[in-house]
Amino acid sequence: MPLTMAQAGVETTVKKINGKDEVRRHLESLGFIEGSPVTVISQIGGNLIVHVKDTRVALDVSMANRIMI
Repeated sequence: MPLTMAQAGVETTVKKINGKDEVRRHLESLGFIEGSPVTVISQIGGNLIVHVKDTRVALDVSMANRIMI
């Protein structure tokens, strides 16, 4: 399921990242690597604030839908 379906405060694991190579590389540079833990901190209007690799990252809904958990 996509990251947008995750409940806030629950740690999940990245299973797959969909999209073109440049999109996948961008998300990987932010810390979204297959097998890495992520936690949704808050969700406002579909946009997410996510805790990944000891940092917080804001994602819009289109980017968050590419990250499968």
